[in-house]
Order: sequence, then structure tokens, then C-alpha cells
Amino acid sequence: MKPTLVFAHANSYPAACYRRLFAHWQAAGYRVLALPQFGHHPDHPVDRNWQSLVDELLAFMTAELDPDAPRILVGHSLGGLLSLMAAARRHQAVQAVQGVLMLDSPYVSGWRATLLRLAQLSGRTQRQPPASVARQRRAHWPDTDALQAHFSAKPLFQAWHPEVLQDYLHHGFEPDPQRGGLRLVFRPEVEAQIYATVPAELPRLTAALTRPMAFIAGQHSREMRMGGIQATRRRVGALYREIEGSHLFPFEHPDRTAALSLELLRALSEAGGPDRRPG
Repeated sequence: MKPTLVFAHANSYPAACYRRLFAHWQAAGYRVLALPQFGHHPDHPVDRNWQSLVDELLAFMTAELDPDAPRILVGHSLGGLLSLMAAARRHQAVQAVQGVLMLDSPYVSGWRATLLRLAQLSGRTQRQPPASVARQRRAHWPDTDALQAHFSAKPLFQAWHPEVLQDYLHHGFEPDPQRGGLRLVFRPEVEAQIYATVPAELPRLTAALTRPMAFIAGQHSREMRMGGIQATRRRVGALYREIEGSHLFPFEHPDRTAALSLELLRALSEAGGPDRRPG
């Protein structure tokens, strides 16, 4: 039996946006589980190094899976780093993890991590992009026609697979009970806080990891260049791959992403096994 895939989404994009990618994995025989969205439950507010969000992922797995059920953690951007940090924890929810597959989740370390810590201590990550942009993001539309017109005209979304864009428009918005019309499901203030608290201590937080890692990077990902491509490659090892697209390649090229990810999932299953860390 194939392991269950536990998927964690990117910042501001609820898990339902990945429906087409999930369908490929399910057709290949995988069961896919995904928390709808991180950071919105009062028990798991966004905090420094995203440790409360890691707790949220662990709680989700504990509720959904038997501790001995084999699983692979898969995540895009935010979700990849949450998966990596979760797999490094001493917790019953990760004792049967066979590996971690990260989709464009830069491993920030060295001097980049030092600069990031200083920026967080000074408050600059709260005041500057991308957090400042997220706080000012438009969050309300009068109706579905206005919503469709707004996003269809943006170059970023024009690059997406048409089905993925429709999934985002369908699942990323909800009726606004106060103003009428539609509002973002993923609150801009939560998105901003996630950006402002990107983990600056990944080597320490993932030092206990014993499971194999795999990684797919977008060839045109600005986030990978900023986060450090070489440091990420060194941390991941042999199962590092690149794919056409930007940081959002799972939305731009879901079918290609599925094909490459299935190869890496097989490799992780072959390389992984039970967690043998002492006590």
C-alpha cells in the first residue's frame, strides 16, 4: 500500500487550489490529506519561526491518521517548510514519515538567515514587502463577475492553468456577511504575519531530521534566488530537481508538477522507513 500524502499549502492559497495536482496523485493510488488553511485557528496563531503552525500540522495528522500509518509530507513554499520542521520533531505524528517533498520552499541559512533575523528584530519584515503588500491587499469584491474580471486581467494569474485559476476563484473566496459580495478566505493580516515571521533558524529547527528529502524548484523562481539555491541544494542532496515555471509552478504547470513529483515520491518511499531516533 502506498503512503498517505499529507499536503501543506503555500501562504494565502488554500489547499483546495491544488485540486488538479491532488487528482493526479490520487489517480496514481495515493490518499491525499490536506488542512484547508493554516494560521486561522485561534489555537494556532502565527508566531516566530512558525512553530505554532508546525503544531497545527502535527495536530491535523494526529487527528486524521493512525500513528503507524506510513506517510510522506508534501508542501509548497510555506507548506514545505512546515513539513520539514514537523518531520524533525519528536512527535508520534511523524514516527511513520517516509520523507519530505518540498515544492519551492527555500532553505534559508548562513548569512541570509543572519540578515533575516536582524530584519525581524528591527521590525523591518513587518513594515516592508511582502508583508506590507499583503496587508494592503484588496480583500472584497461586489460579485463573482467582478472577481473573475479582476484576476483574469492580472499577468500573474494569466500564467496559471485555467482549471487552477477557477479552483482559486471558487475556493479562495466566501460571502462577506457584513458588506455583502465576496471576500478573501485567507485573511490578509494572517498572510502578512506569515511573511513577517519566516523561519530564520532552519538549521537548528531541522537538525534532528532523519528522513530523506526531495525538492522541486521553479527555474524562474525569484523566491529561490533570494532564499539561496545552493544552500537549498546542499541541504536536500540528490533528490533536487528543477521545473519550468515561477515560485507558483504548481499552479502554472500542475500536470508537469504531478509527473515529476510522482517520480520523487517513489524515490522517497524506497529510501524512507520507520523513524529510528532513540526515545
